[in-house]
Amino acid sequence: MHELSIVEGVMNMVRESALQSNIKKVNKLKLVIGRLSMVLPDSMQFCFQALSQDEFFRDAVLEIEQREILIRCKKCEQQSVLEDIYCYICPGCGANEVEIIQGRELYLDYYEGEEN
Repeated sequence: MHELSIVEGVMNMVRESALQSNIKKVNKLKLVIGRLSMVLPDSMQFCFQALSQDEFFRDAVLEIEQREILIRCKKCEQQSVLEDIYCYICPGCGANEVEIIQGRELYLDYYEGEEN
């Protein structure tokens, strides 16, 4: 389960940034996760709940925005959302020459907390 190490890394990064900004407690974090990142949002929530027992993160909410896979066909220029992560074919013209525009994301969008 690589989600555990990802959540641990995010929490360490947030803790370091928050302490530098005189934030004593984090109330909310928002992650953006693309479907192609192969990170499971439910597992991220579970890991966050398990790791957020210290006073710094206690009762904090982890919000996750999951991004769909968006492609652009290089032949017909149509943009489409892919439902099947294993089939990269344009639903408009059937071409297999597509560019992935969205879906690889995995980042911390923001966090909120209480100042000292």
